[in-house]
Amino acid sequence: MSADQEPAADVDPAPHRRSRVGRIFARLREWGKPALRARAWRLRLYGLLALQAGIAAGLAWFVGYQFLDNSAPVFAPTTAVGIVAASMGSRLRRTVELLAGVVLGLAVGDALMPLFGIGPWQTGVVVVLAIIVAILLKGGGSLLTQAGGTAVLIATLEPPVRDLSIPRFVDAAVGGLIGLAVGLLLVPIHPQRTVRRLAEPVLDPAIAAMHDLAAALRARDLGGAERSLRWLRSLDPRLTALDEGLDAAQDVVRLAPLRWHDRPSLALYTRAVRQLERSLHSCRSIARLLTTALKDDEPIPDELPEAIDLLATSVQTLRCTIRARKEPQGPREQILAAVEMAGRAQGEMRPPDPTRPHTHRLGYSGMIAIGLFRTAAHDLLIASGLDAGRAAELVRRAMERHERV
Repeated sequence: MSADQEPAADVDPAPHRRSRVGRIFARLREWGKPALRARAWRLRLYGLLALQAGIAAGLAWFVGYQFLDNSAPVFAPTTAVGIVAASMGSRLRRTVELLAGVVLGLAVGDALMPLFGIGPWQTGVVVVLAIIVAILLKGGGSLLTQAGGTAVLIATLEPPVRDLSIPRFVDAAVGGLIGLAVGLLLVPIHPQRTVRRLAEPVLDPAIAAMHDLAAALRARDLGGAERSLRWLRSLDPRLTALDEGLDAAQDVVRLAPLRWHDRPSLALYTRAVRQLERSLHSCRSIARLLTTALKDDEPIPDELPEAIDLLATSVQTLRCTIRARKEPQGPREQILAAVEMAGRAQGEMRPPDPTRPHTHRLGYSGMIAIGLFRTAAHDLLIASGLDAGRAAELVRRAMERHERV
């Protein structure tokens, strides 16, 4: 190789190395964007929890130190933070059970450990007795768990000193009450904002999954339909979190004076979200049935994927109008247009010629899916503010409209 060719050989791999490094950084950015969005969503949802916990811990320590004459008020701030954390997405009754469980575990542990001492069998006995007392008080799972767990804490970490029993007991009770007061009175959550942020990770993937299902039906892609069904099924934990958030929001507007003015608007918002949840359950059943239709090689008319696409779009439009507090006329028209398309996919309800037998355009699974499609549309119309009777009438008319066209 000549000398004038050697420098080219030396510098040639550099652009290749740079391009490979660039591709690696591009992949990292693509991977990091969803993770950053998820972290940002969690920060917006739970950021207030950090503020509530900090205020509750500081107040509990101050009250325990200044008014309970406790030089080391450990249990007051600990219980306050635990109650604040537990109250996020939890009904008030469960939160009170947690507080009662902590206080009960402290009471049983402090009463028995000076008698028994510290050891393995003593710990077991104290836990058994604490849970038995909780059972006799007809407590739920939260009370039983906290009573047993706090009894273990007392039996293993704290010395059995009689002089500290009353301060620790009072510390826990005062700290828990301060935690409740901070969460409900001083810094209550914003009900609608919290519910809206819990609804985002439910509605966005569900809408995308329905659009993907429509695309899979057009291409008769069984794998794509199965992926859409898996996505819809994976939303169950998020639906549970949304239900708990709705319950917590209702507790806040009922008990927190700063949020009493939100009662009417939250009632309407809760009704809409509940109906949206019901429609999503129907959409999951539709995806399951249409996946079966593809497996069984049933016909899929072109109107059916169009109807599913339009129904998914109507969910997005309805969410935006509810958030903007506008009249949801546009989403209702989209929902009814989707129902009309589904009616065309099904075929005529009655044959025009009584002497000629009617043949449906869909197979067995597809016909059942059309019924569930009507149910989903009915629930969405109720979510838009219509009463059940009016929604049912509009769906029936839209379903029959294609016959008169």
